[in-house]
Amino acid sequence: MPKLSVQIFLGALLCWVLAACQAAPIISQQQAPAEGTIAERAASEYTLGPADKMRVTVFNEPELSGEFVVDGQGYVSMPLIGEVDVNGLTVRQFQRLTEQKLAEGFLREPRVSAEVTNYRPYYILGEIARPGEYPYTNGLTVMNAIATAEGFTYRANRKVIMIKGVDDNQEFRIELTPTTKVQPGDTIRVVERFF
Repeated sequence: MPKLSVQIFLGALLCWVLAACQAAPIISQQQAPAEGTIAERAASEYTLGPADKMRVTVFNEPELSGEFVVDGQGYVSMPLIGEVDVNGLTVRQFQRLTEQKLAEGFLREPRVSAEVTNYRPYYILGEIARPGEYPYTNGLTVMNAIATAEGFTYRANRKVIMIKGVDDNQEFRIELTPTTKVQPGDTIRVVERFF
């Protein structure tokens, strides 16, 4: 009888593992990405969001220039024009919007330049030595992020990871390669291997 209970338990465990593995598709670097996947998002232009820090230069107007931080609601407070909603805008779109607002009664033919100086952080958790929040740097890969968090635990799955982007409603299973990119604000979860 105990032998039968162990077999039932192992059978149930195997069914659970197979169901968990089929829950989300693995996105391979070689596959054409499905609509709305991380691979597609990584190729698009960066959009501004909370905790981004920007250097804004209004030419010939040093008192209007400076460093500005996007607040938790996605707004930047600028001299003269007040709060500007930048959530989801690219840097170029922000420049054009700021020029447009400054041209509405404040400056004649304003020229604005902007660049992101500090990106919002990314988060890494799961089967790694030091889970937590880390500062983003340009060109960051998942392998670099894992190294920054002092590497995998012995239980970690080193082939597949889960990534949830800032604007994503769900996590995506991603095949882990040396070129798998991280975007600012991503949450990376290193999952446990089953066998």
